[in-house]
Amino acid sequence: MDPAEGLIDHPYAVYDRLRDTAPVHRVAGTDGNPAWLVTRYEDVREALANPLLSMDKKHALPGGYQGLSLPPALDANLLNMEAPDHTRIRRLVVRAFTSRRIEQLRTPVRETADRLLDAFGPHGSADLMTAYAAPLPITVICDLLGIPGEHRRDFRAWTDVLVAPDPTRPGAAKEAVAAMLGFLTQLLADKRKKPADDLLSDLIAVRDEGDRLTEDELMSLAFLILFAGYENTVQLIGNAILGLLTHPDQLAALRANPERFPNAVEEFARHEGPALLAIRRFPVEDVTIGAVTVPAGETVLLSLAAANRDPARFPDPERLDLGRDASGHLALGRGIHYCVGAPLARLETEIAVSALLERLPDLALDTDPAELRWRPSLRARGLLALPVTY
Repeated sequence: MDPAEGLIDHPYAVYDRLRDTAPVHRVAGTDGNPAWLVTRYEDVREALANPLLSMDKKHALPGGYQGLSLPPALDANLLNMEAPDHTRIRRLVVRAFTSRRIEQLRTPVRETADRLLDAFGPHGSADLMTAYAAPLPITVICDLLGIPGEHRRDFRAWTDVLVAPDPTRPGAAKEAVAAMLGFLTQLLADKRKKPADDLLSDLIAVRDEGDRLTEDELMSLAFLILFAGYENTVQLIGNAILGLLTHPDQLAALRANPERFPNAVEEFARHEGPALLAIRRFPVEDVTIGAVTVPAGETVLLSLAAANRDPARFPDPERLDLGRDASGHLALGRGIHYCVGAPLARLETEIAVSALLERLPDLALDTDPAELRWRPSLRARGLLALPVTY
Protein backbone atom coordinates (compact mmCIF):
# COMPACT_ATOMS: atom_id res chain seq x y z
CA MET A 1 0.00 0.00 0.00
CA ASP A 2 1.24 3.49 -0.85
CA PRO A 3 2.13 5.25 2.44
CA ALA A 4 0.35 8.40 1.17
CA GLU A 5 -2.94 6.66 0.39
CA GLY A 6 -5.92 8.71 1.54
CA LEU A 7 -4.35 12.12 0.83
CA ILE A 8 -7.33 13.48 -1.11
CA ASP A 9 -9.94 12.70 1.54
CA HIS A 10 -7.85 13.15 4.71
CA PRO A 11 -4.64 14.98 3.78
CA TYR A 12 -3.67 16.30 7.20
CA ALA A 13 -4.15 13.00 9.00
CA VAL A 14 -1.97 11.30 6.39
CA TYR A 15 0.66 14.03 6.57
CA ASP A 16 0.74 13.84 10.37
CA ARG A 17 1.39 10.12 10.20
CA LEU A 18 4.07 10.45 7.55
CA ARG A 19 5.78 13.35 9.32
CA ASP A 20 5.88 11.42 12.58
CA THR A 21 7.36 8.26 11.08
CA ALA A 22 10.01 9.66 8.72
CA PRO A 23 10.92 12.96 7.08
CA VAL A 24 10.94 11.64 3.50
CA HIS A 25 8.80 8.87 2.00
CA ARG A 26 8.74 7.00 -1.28
CA VAL A 27 5.20 7.42 -2.67
CA ALA A 28 3.19 7.40 -5.87
CA GLY A 29 3.44 10.93 -7.26
CA THR A 30 0.75 13.08 -8.82
CA ASP A 31 1.45 11.38 -12.16
CA GLY A 32 1.28 7.88 -10.65
CA ASN A 33 5.03 7.31 -10.89
CA PRO A 34 7.37 6.98 -7.88
CA ALA A 35 8.35 10.18 -6.09
CA TRP A 36 9.91 11.33 -2.83
CA LEU A 37 7.51 13.17 -0.50
CA VAL A 38 8.98 15.64 2.01
CA THR A 39 6.75 16.55 4.98
CA ARG A 40 8.67 18.32 7.78
CA TYR A 41 8.75 22.11 7.93
CA GLU A 42 12.51 22.60 8.11
CA ASP A 43 13.16 20.11 5.32
CA VAL A 44 10.52 21.64 3.04
CA ARG A 45 11.67 25.17 3.80
CA GLU A 46 15.27 24.35 2.98
CA ALA A 47 14.39 22.34 -0.11
CA LEU A 48 12.27 25.13 -1.61
CA ALA A 49 15.38 27.29 -1.92
CA ASN A 50 17.90 24.53 -2.66
CA PRO A 51 19.56 25.19 -6.06
CA LEU A 52 20.25 21.46 -6.41
CA LEU A 53 16.49 20.87 -6.74
CA SER A 54 15.52 22.09 -10.19
CA MET A 55 12.05 22.70 -11.63
CA ASP A 56 13.40 22.24 -15.16
CA LYS A 57 12.13 18.93 -16.52
CA LYS A 58 15.33 18.39 -18.48
CA HIS A 59 16.82 17.16 -15.19
CA ALA A 60 14.19 14.42 -14.78
CA LEU A 61 15.12 10.82 -15.48
CA PRO A 62 13.92 9.67 -18.91
CA GLY A 63 10.45 8.24 -18.41
CA GLY A 64 10.56 8.99 -14.69
CA TYR A 65 8.11 11.86 -14.68
CA GLN A 66 4.88 11.84 -16.67
CA GLY A 67 3.07 14.98 -15.51
CA LEU A 68 0.64 17.12 -17.44
CA SER A 69 1.80 17.28 -21.04
CA LEU A 70 1.70 20.80 -22.44
CA PRO A 71 2.65 21.94 -25.94
CA PRO A 72 5.87 24.01 -26.16
CA ALA A 73 3.81 27.19 -26.49
CA LEU A 74 2.45 26.68 -22.96
CA ASP A 75 5.32 24.73 -21.40
CA ALA A 76 7.95 27.48 -21.54
CA ASN A 77 6.75 29.05 -18.31
CA LEU A 78 8.33 30.00 -15.00
CA LEU A 79 7.29 26.73 -13.34
CA ASN A 80 9.58 24.81 -15.69
CA MET A 81 12.57 27.16 -15.65
CA GLU A 82 15.70 28.03 -13.76
CA ALA A 83 18.17 30.89 -14.17
CA PRO A 84 19.04 32.65 -16.39
CA ASP A 85 15.76 32.35 -18.33
CA HIS A 86 13.70 32.29 -15.14
CA THR A 87 15.42 35.45 -13.88
CA ARG A 88 14.91 37.30 -17.18
CA ILE A 89 11.23 36.47 -17.50
CA ARG A 90 10.34 36.87 -13.83
CA ARG A 91 11.86 40.35 -13.87
CA LEU A 92 9.34 41.34 -16.55
CA VAL A 93 6.35 40.02 -14.62
CA VAL A 94 7.22 41.17 -11.12
CA ARG A 95 6.84 44.80 -12.16
CA ALA A 96 3.10 44.22 -12.53
CA PHE A 97 2.79 42.64 -9.09
CA THR A 98 4.68 44.98 -6.79
CA SER A 99 2.93 45.78 -3.53
CA ARG A 100 2.54 49.42 -4.61
CA ARG A 101 0.87 48.58 -7.92
CA ILE A 102 -1.34 45.95 -6.35
CA GLU A 103 -2.49 48.39 -3.67
CA GLN A 104 -3.83 50.57 -6.48
CA LEU A 105 -6.23 47.71 -7.26
CA ARG A 106 -7.84 47.86 -3.81
CA THR A 107 -10.79 49.99 -4.93
CA PRO A 108 -11.49 48.03 -8.16
CA VAL A 109 -11.32 44.71 -6.28
CA ARG A 110 -13.72 45.97 -3.62
CA GLU A 111 -16.08 47.18 -6.34
CA THR A 112 -16.01 43.71 -7.90
CA ALA A 113 -16.75 42.10 -4.54
CA ASP A 114 -19.66 44.49 -3.94
CA ARG A 115 -21.15 43.80 -7.38
CA LEU A 116 -21.12 40.08 -6.67
CA LEU A 117 -22.62 40.55 -3.21
CA ASP A 118 -25.34 42.85 -4.57
CA ALA A 119 -26.81 39.80 -6.30
CA PHE A 120 -27.29 37.97 -2.99
CA GLY A 121 -30.23 39.98 -1.72
CA PRO A 122 -30.90 40.67 1.97
CA HIS A 123 -31.28 37.02 3.02
CA GLY A 124 -31.25 33.52 1.59
CA SER A 125 -28.77 30.78 0.76
CA ALA A 126 -25.94 30.41 -1.75
CA ASP A 127 -22.95 28.38 -2.82
CA LEU A 128 -20.12 30.81 -2.09
CA MET A 129 -17.67 28.99 -4.35
CA THR A 130 -19.85 29.44 -7.44
CA ALA A 131 -21.35 32.82 -6.60
CA TYR A 132 -18.38 34.57 -5.00
CA ALA A 133 -15.01 32.89 -4.40
CA ALA A 134 -14.56 31.82 -8.04
CA PRO A 135 -15.89 34.81 -10.03
CA LEU A 136 -14.02 37.45 -8.01
CA PRO A 137 -10.44 36.33 -8.85
CA ILE A 138 -11.25 35.48 -12.47
CA THR A 139 -12.73 38.96 -12.91
CA VAL A 140 -9.70 40.64 -11.32
CA ILE A 141 -7.03 38.71 -13.25
CA CYS A 142 -8.88 39.03 -16.57
CA ASP A 143 -9.28 42.77 -16.04
CA LEU A 144 -5.57 43.00 -15.29
CA LEU A 145 -4.62 41.07 -18.43
CA GLY A 146 -7.28 42.65 -20.64
CA ILE A 147 -9.34 39.54 -21.40
CA PRO A 148 -12.89 40.21 -22.65
CA GLY A 149 -15.70 39.17 -20.33
CA GLU A 150 -17.36 36.76 -22.78
CA HIS A 151 -14.35 34.39 -22.60
CA ARG A 152 -14.04 34.15 -18.82
CA ARG A 153 -16.49 31.33 -18.22
CA ASP A 154 -14.70 29.15 -20.78
CA PHE A 155 -11.35 29.70 -19.14
CA ARG A 156 -12.73 28.77 -15.75
CA ALA A 157 -14.04 25.47 -17.14
CA TRP A 158 -10.70 24.65 -18.79
CA THR A 159 -8.83 25.35 -15.57
CA ASP A 160 -11.13 23.11 -13.55
CA VAL A 161 -10.39 20.21 -15.90
CA LEU A 162 -6.62 20.63 -15.55
CA VAL A 163 -6.58 20.98 -11.76
CA ALA A 164 -8.86 18.04 -11.01
CA PRO A 165 -8.91 15.68 -14.03
CA ASP A 166 -11.96 13.45 -14.38
CA PRO A 167 -10.77 9.82 -14.73
CA THR A 168 -13.95 9.02 -16.69
CA ARG A 169 -12.94 11.55 -19.35
CA PRO A 170 -9.32 10.69 -20.23
CA GLY A 171 -9.22 13.09 -23.18
CA ALA A 172 -10.68 16.09 -21.38
CA ALA A 173 -7.34 17.55 -20.26
CA LYS A 174 -5.90 17.40 -23.78
CA GLU A 175 -9.03 19.08 -25.13
CA ALA A 176 -8.82 21.82 -22.49
CA VAL A 177 -5.16 22.48 -23.30
CA ALA A 178 -5.91 22.71 -27.02
CA ALA A 179 -8.80 25.09 -26.37
CA MET A 180 -6.67 27.30 -24.12
CA LEU A 181 -3.87 27.41 -26.70
CA GLY A 182 -6.27 28.42 -29.43
CA PHE A 183 -7.85 31.06 -27.21
CA LEU A 184 -4.51 32.59 -26.18
CA THR A 185 -3.19 32.53 -29.76
CA GLN A 186 -6.15 34.56 -30.96
CA LEU A 187 -6.05 36.84 -27.93
CA LEU A 188 -2.39 37.76 -28.44
CA ALA A 189 -3.00 38.35 -32.15
CA ASP A 190 -5.86 40.71 -31.28
CA LYS A 191 -3.70 42.56 -28.73
CA ARG A 192 -0.96 43.06 -31.31
CA LYS A 193 -3.44 44.62 -33.72
CA LYS A 194 -5.10 46.74 -31.06
CA PRO A 195 -2.97 47.24 -27.91
CA ALA A 196 -4.71 48.45 -24.77
CA ASP A 197 -3.80 49.58 -21.28
CA ASP A 198 -3.37 46.08 -19.85
CA LEU A 199 -0.67 43.65 -18.82
CA LEU A 200 -0.82 41.48 -21.94
CA SER A 201 -0.32 44.47 -24.21
CA ASP A 202 2.64 45.53 -22.06
CA LEU A 203 4.21 42.07 -22.24
CA ILE A 204 3.82 41.95 -26.01
CA ALA A 205 5.61 45.27 -26.35
CA VAL A 206 8.25 44.89 -23.66
CA ARG A 207 11.95 44.29 -24.19
CA ASP A 208 14.27 43.02 -21.49
CA GLU A 209 17.61 44.72 -22.05
CA GLY A 210 16.99 44.51 -25.77
CA ASP A 211 15.75 40.90 -25.79
CA ARG A 212 12.13 40.35 -26.69
CA LEU A 213 10.32 37.39 -25.17
CA THR A 214 10.08 34.49 -27.58
CA GLU A 215 6.59 33.75 -28.81
CA ASP A 216 6.44 30.54 -26.73
CA GLU A 217 7.63 32.40 -23.62
CA LEU A 218 5.00 35.09 -24.13
CA MET A 219 2.23 32.56 -24.64
CA SER A 220 3.37 30.46 -21.67
CA LEU A 221 3.57 33.54 -19.46
CA ALA A 222 0.02 34.57 -20.32
CA PHE A 223 -1.14 31.03 -19.57
CA LEU A 224 0.65 30.89 -16.23
CA ILE A 225 -0.57 34.29 -15.01
CA LEU A 226 -4.13 33.36 -15.88
CA PHE A 227 -3.97 29.84 -14.49
CA ALA A 228 -2.11 30.56 -11.24
CA GLY A 229 -3.60 34.01 -10.73
CA TYR A 230 -7.09 32.59 -10.78
CA GLU A 231 -6.95 29.08 -9.40
CA ASN A 232 -4.93 29.54 -6.22
CA THR A 233 -6.83 32.62 -5.09
CA VAL A 234 -10.21 30.93 -5.56
CA GLN A 235 -9.20 28.16 -3.17
CA LEU A 236 -7.57 30.53 -0.67
CA ILE A 237 -10.75 32.63 -0.44
CA GLY A 238 -13.02 29.60 -0.11
CA ASN A 239 -10.80 27.93 2.48
CA ALA A 240 -10.52 31.17 4.48
CA ILE A 241 -14.29 31.57 4.67
CA LEU A 242 -14.73 27.95 5.71
CA GLY A 243 -12.06 28.37 8.39
CA LEU A 244 -13.93 31.30 9.91
CA LEU A 245 -17.32 29.58 9.76
CA THR A 246 -15.92 26.53 11.57
CA HIS A 247 -14.05 28.65 14.14
CA PRO A 248 -16.76 31.02 15.41
CA ASP A 249 -14.51 32.50 18.09
CA GLN A 250 -12.06 33.61 15.40
CA LEU A 251 -14.88 34.93 13.24
CA ALA A 252 -16.16 37.03 16.16
CA ALA A 253 -12.67 38.30 16.94
CA LEU A 254 -12.10 39.35 13.33
CA ARG A 255 -15.44 41.14 13.13
CA ALA A 256 -14.54 43.02 16.31
CA ASN A 257 -10.98 43.80 15.17
CA PRO A 258 -10.93 44.30 11.38
CA GLU A 259 -7.43 45.76 11.60
CA ARG A 260 -6.27 42.15 12.02
CA PHE A 261 -7.14 41.28 8.43
CA PRO A 262 -3.57 41.42 7.01
CA ASN A 263 -2.32 39.00 9.67
CA ALA A 264 -5.47 36.91 9.29
CA VAL A 265 -4.69 36.31 5.62
CA GLU A 266 -1.32 34.83 6.57
CA GLU A 267 -3.02 32.47 9.02
CA PHE A 268 -5.62 31.52 6.41
CA ALA A 269 -2.78 30.59 4.05
CA ARG A 270 -0.94 28.61 6.72
CA HIS A 271 -3.98 26.77 8.04
CA GLU A 272 -5.58 25.73 4.74
CA GLY A 273 -3.49 26.94 1.84
CA PRO A 274 -4.54 26.42 -1.77
CA ALA A 275 -1.70 24.06 -2.69
CA LEU A 276 -0.99 20.76 -0.94
CA LEU A 277 2.28 20.40 -2.83
CA ALA A 278 4.86 22.69 -4.38
CA ILE A 279 5.67 22.17 -8.05
CA ARG A 280 7.77 19.00 -8.44
CA ARG A 281 11.55 19.27 -8.33
CA PHE A 282 14.34 17.15 -9.84
CA PRO A 283 17.78 16.85 -8.17
CA VAL A 284 20.56 17.88 -10.53
CA GLU A 285 22.81 15.55 -8.51
CA ASP A 286 22.27 13.19 -5.59
CA VAL A 287 20.92 15.30 -2.74
CA THR A 288 20.31 14.60 0.95
CA ILE A 289 16.98 15.67 2.45
CA GLY A 290 16.25 14.84 6.06
CA ALA A 291 19.04 12.23 6.14
CA VAL A 292 17.58 10.54 3.02
CA THR A 293 19.66 10.55 -0.16
CA VAL A 294 17.51 11.19 -3.24
CA PRO A 295 19.16 10.16 -6.50
CA ALA A 296 19.63 12.70 -9.29
CA GLY A 297 16.69 13.00 -11.67
CA GLU A 298 14.04 11.46 -9.44
CA THR A 299 10.87 13.40 -8.61
CA VAL A 300 10.71 15.31 -5.33
CA LEU A 301 7.38 16.54 -3.92
CA LEU A 302 7.49 19.16 -1.17
CA SER A 303 4.35 19.18 0.96
CA LEU A 304 3.49 22.77 1.77
CA ALA A 305 0.40 21.61 3.65
CA ALA A 306 2.34 19.22 5.88
CA ALA A 307 5.03 21.83 6.56
CA ASN A 308 2.47 24.46 7.52
CA ARG A 309 0.92 22.11 10.06
CA ASP A 310 4.17 20.85 11.53
CA PRO A 311 3.80 21.26 15.32
CA ALA A 312 7.55 21.71 15.59
CA ARG A 313 7.09 25.08 13.85
CA PHE A 314 3.46 26.04 14.57
CA PRO A 315 2.06 24.93 17.97
CA ASP A 316 -1.50 23.54 17.90
CA PRO A 317 -1.34 23.64 14.08
CA GLU A 318 -4.85 22.24 13.45
CA ARG A 319 -6.42 25.30 15.02
CA LEU A 320 -7.11 28.46 13.05
CA ASP A 321 -5.66 31.14 15.32
CA LEU A 322 -5.73 34.65 13.88
CA GLY A 323 -3.65 35.89 16.79
CA ARG A 324 -0.68 33.63 16.08
CA ASP A 325 2.44 34.74 14.27
CA ALA A 326 1.98 32.90 10.99
CA SER A 327 4.99 34.49 9.33
CA GLY A 328 7.28 31.92 7.85
CA HIS A 329 4.44 29.81 6.44
CA LEU A 330 5.28 28.22 3.10
CA ALA A 331 1.89 28.37 1.37
CA LEU A 332 3.24 30.71 -1.31
CA GLY A 333 6.65 29.09 -1.62
CA ARG A 334 10.12 30.41 -0.85
CA GLY A 335 13.25 31.41 -2.70
CA ILE A 336 13.48 32.42 -6.36
CA HIS A 337 10.23 30.58 -7.15
CA TYR A 338 8.21 32.41 -4.49
CA CYS A 339 4.74 33.15 -5.87
CA VAL A 340 5.07 36.28 -8.02
CA GLY A 341 1.36 37.01 -7.57
CA ALA A 342 1.43 36.80 -3.76
CA PRO A 343 0.62 40.51 -3.20
CA LEU A 344 -2.46 40.21 -5.42
CA ALA A 345 -3.62 36.97 -3.75
CA ARG A 346 -3.29 38.59 -0.33
CA LEU A 347 -5.22 41.70 -1.39
CA GLU A 348 -8.03 39.72 -3.02
CA THR A 349 -8.41 37.42 -0.04
CA GLU A 350 -8.45 40.29 2.45
CA ILE A 351 -11.05 42.23 0.48
CA ALA A 352 -13.16 39.19 -0.40
CA VAL A 353 -13.45 38.07 3.22
CA SER A 354 -13.85 41.54 4.74
CA ALA A 355 -16.54 42.56 2.23
CA LEU A 356 -18.40 39.30 2.83
CA LEU A 357 -18.41 39.70 6.61
CA GLU A 358 -19.45 43.32 6.30
CA ARG A 359 -22.28 42.73 3.85
CA LEU A 360 -23.59 39.42 5.26
CA PRO A 361 -23.46 39.75 9.05
CA ASP A 362 -25.42 36.55 9.77
CA LEU A 363 -23.39 34.29 7.51
CA ALA A 364 -23.49 30.63 8.55
CA LEU A 365 -22.51 27.28 7.09
CA ASP A 366 -25.52 25.47 5.64
CA THR A 367 -24.25 21.91 6.08
CA ASP A 368 -22.30 19.72 8.44
CA PRO A 369 -18.59 20.43 7.80
CA ALA A 370 -18.04 16.69 7.49
CA GLU A 371 -20.37 16.66 4.47
CA LEU A 372 -18.36 19.17 2.49
CA ARG A 373 -16.67 17.75 -0.60
CA TRP A 374 -13.15 18.65 -1.66
CA ARG A 375 -11.80 18.68 -5.19
CA PRO A 376 -10.30 15.29 -6.11
CA SER A 377 -6.80 16.66 -6.60
CA LEU A 378 -3.41 15.94 -5.05
CA ARG A 379 -2.25 19.39 -6.14
CA ALA A 380 -4.95 21.87 -5.10
CA ARG A 381 -6.85 21.97 -1.83
CA GLY A 382 -10.25 23.50 -2.52
CA LEU A 383 -13.94 22.98 -1.99
CA LEU A 384 -16.34 21.84 -4.68
CA ALA A 385 -19.07 23.88 -2.99
CA LEU A 386 -19.50 26.03 0.11
CA PRO A 387 -23.21 26.25 0.97
CA VAL A 388 -24.18 29.06 3.34
CA THR A 389 -27.19 30.90 4.66
CA TYR A 390 -27.28 34.61 5.35
